[in-house]
Parts: sequence; structure tokens; C-alpha cells
Amino acid sequence: MAFTSLSFIAFITAVVLLTNALPTRVGRSAVLLGANLVFIGSYIDSAIQIAPLAAFLLLCYLIVEGVRRSRSTISLWAGLAAVVASFIVLKRFSFLGESLTLPFPYLIVGLSYILFRVLHLMIDARQGGLAQPISPLHFFNYSCNFLSFTAGPIQRYEDYAAQLGQPPALDRDKVFQAFARLIKGFMKVGVFSAIFNYLFENMSARLLDTALAPSMPMLCGLLVAAAVCYTVYLYANFAGYMDIVIGVGALMGQALPENFNQPFLARSFLDFWSRWHMTLSDWFKTYVFNPMLTVLATHWTSPRAGPYLGVVAFFVTFLIMGVWHGTTAVFVVYGLLMGAGASINKLWQVAMTQRLGKKGYKALAQKTPYIYLCRGLTLAYFALALGCLWLDMPQLLWLTRRLGFIGIVACYAGLAAAAGIAFLAWDTLTSQLASLRPAVRSVSGGVLARNLVLAFQILLIVTVASFFHKAPEFVYRAF
Repeated sequence: MAFTSLSFIAFITAVVLLTNALPTRVGRSAVLLGANLVFIGSYIDSAIQIAPLAAFLLLCYLIVEGVRRSRSTISLWAGLAAVVASFIVLKRFSFLGESLTLPFPYLIVGLSYILFRVLHLMIDARQGGLAQPISPLHFFNYSCNFLSFTAGPIQRYEDYAAQLGQPPALDRDKVFQAFARLIKGFMKVGVFSAIFNYLFENMSARLLDTALAPSMPMLCGLLVAAAVCYTVYLYANFAGYMDIVIGVGALMGQALPENFNQPFLARSFLDFWSRWHMTLSDWFKTYVFNPMLTVLATHWTSPRAGPYLGVVAFFVTFLIMGVWHGTTAVFVVYGLLMGAGASINKLWQVAMTQRLGKKGYKALAQKTPYIYLCRGLTLAYFALALGCLWLDMPQLLWLTRRLGFIGIVACYAGLAAAAGIAFLAWDTLTSQLASLRPAVRSVSGGVLARNLVLAFQILLIVTVASFFHKAPEFVYRAF
């Protein structure tokens, strides 16, 4: 079910109305169950296609309950091994042989985010965080919530459970804010995502057309243009999806966690990942980075070793996060690039703190040229590394050989400089426009202005949709 389709709009309208018509805990759970089943059913053509997902959910539920009852470390590790192994088989990772893959098509959408929720439940159960058993109904509704089924956000179970007993408390302002968030999401997906996807497809097609044989400057220009267009497309597509589900959730009484916090304001690679896909970053920090750092610190107790242990933990964490995105070899490269970016960033922070001291490094980080240089370098690294999400391994190897070391450095330096200048120009423009906001808000108390903005957004969505005929598919459901 496409999130920008009329069928999805009709679907969420019915779900929101039923949720508010049946505000009790039982009624809301029943409506969410029906919505989840309908949503999952929209992805399949026959009942057999859902059997592996059903088996995986049953296995996960039994393991979570078993760990909760025993609170045994052995049961936790055995359960982790069984769940992760089942996930790898169902996702058909490329290193598996044919004998380990199921011989029929089945639903794999949603598996990656179900995995995170289940592992969270298992670890919390071992640590005593689940005092009471989870009913099969609530386990299914939590793990397969249609709002976050395809791509998050990754909500903690305790937050989900706390909201079950609280009926939606909607007033005019809350409804307007939720509706405005929905329109904002459709704008990102249906307008910005569509436009930049169109530009990206044209740029990448020319880049990868071996018959054109562009010169080195043209090749670098095409790569940089394709990388920027894909990055904007990915952000608009993914962040727009989040706006849509958070807006719908608000109308249903579900406060889903935020997943983006202006990531292109980031001044470092680590800062970027604290703003991009935040629930994923927080999950890895809680369940991978922190435990790994604790284990390393118990073996290397020297205070001087602490920052470098953080480098190791960052590299491994981001490597795992990168590999999670896909099942082929090119995603291993992506994971290595993410790990390298985080590690280099951490090493730079350590080196500059040692050289300048904490106060000196902090003062440097507040200087305008340094800020925009770091923002440009961060965006350039991330945008070029994202090539692993739209290039397969042969294409990546061909492009790397064609560019060579000098070409890759030129692309990175050129994009970093251009991005830094663009960020500075944009911030200057927006700061000038900010002075007009009080005057706009004073018109009819801001009501007229905000309604005109919504009307313009809706008109723009319809116009662009009629040009492209349909919005791009939601990109993150493929990971």
C-alpha cells in the first residue's frame, strides 16, 4: 500500500475515525489489530507469502516470554542467536547458499524493524524490564504497528504500552497540527522527493552509461550531482514518510518518536548521526555501542586508552549499522565507510582536544569558517558514501577505477566546498527572511497565513503528482 496513494489516504481516514469512535483500551487495540492485518495483507497475493513472517513472530514471542520468565543469560544468548539466524535466512543474505533459502516468494517488508523491536524486548526482559507477560495481541500490535512497520521509527515497548490506556485527547489545535504535519510529509514525498528522484535518475543514467565515456571533469560533475540529488531525495522521502506516520499517530493517540532533527545542520559525522534516523542511532548506542565500550573498558583500564576504545566501538557499531541496510557485498562497503567516517571523526576530536585543549577546541568549533567547512565535509562524505545504496558492486568498482584516487579526492573536496558555501548562503537568506515572521503571524493571528500555506502545499502536491503521475516508492522499505 503506497503511502501517497488514495487507497492509503482512505485507509488512514477509516482507522483514525474508528480509533476515536472506540477510545477504550480494548477498542483501540482491536482497531489497531485490524489495521495492521489489512496493511500487511496489502503486500501479499496469497496466504503462503505471510507464513514465514508469522513463524518468525511466533518464534520471537516464545523467546521473549522464555527470557522474561528465566531471566537467564544463556537463554538470552540462545534466543539472540536463533532470532538473528532466522532473520538472516529470511532476508536472503547473499552469502547464503541456495539450500538455506525458502523456495517461494514471501513478505520480507518490515522484518528489519521487527528485529530491532524484538531484540529490545529480549534484552529488556533479561534485565527485568518486563515485569508482566506481554499478551500475543499487544506483541503483534507493537511489533507490526502499521505506522512504523516498513521503516520505523523504532518505538520502545514501554512507550507504546503507556499510550494504550490513554484515549486520544484531540482539540482543534492538535488536529490542525497533525493535519499540517501530514501535508508537510506529503509535500516532502510527493514534491521534493519526486523532483530530486527525477533529477537523480537522469544524472545517474548518464554517469553509468559506458557508451558516453565522459571526460574526467564531466564524470566528477555527474557523480557529485547524482550524489547530491540522491541524498536530497532520500531525506525528503524518508523524512516525509516520518511526518506522515507521526501525523496519523497523533490523530490516533500514538506519540511516535521523532526520527530527524535537521541533519544538514550537523557539524560533524557523529553529530549528523545524532540527527539522522535518530531512533536507529539510539538503538545501536543503547544495545551495541555502550555494551561494547563497557566490555573494552574492563580489559583496557588505562584512562589514556578511553578515547581510542571509543574509536573501536564507533567503527564496529557503524559497520554493523551499515551492513544491516542490505544483504549484498556493496553494503559491507557502505558499513566500512560509515565506520571509517565515525572513527576518523572521533580521532580528529581526540587529536584536536590534545593539541588545543578542551577550551581551545571548543573556541575553534564556534568560528564561522570552521563551522561551514565541517558542515560541507560532513555532507560530502555522507552523500558520496550513499552511492553504495544506488550502485551495485560492479558499478562501484568500475566507477572507482575510472575516477582513481585523484578523481575521488577531487569529487569530495569540490562537493565539500560547494556545500559549505551553499549552507552559508542559505543560512544568510533564512536569517533575513526570519524578520518577516512576526508580521506574517500578526495577520488574523496567523490563522489566515497558516491556512493559505496549507492550501498552497496541497495545490503544489496535486500539480507535481499530475506531472510525474505518481510519487516515488518509499525508498527505506527496501533496506
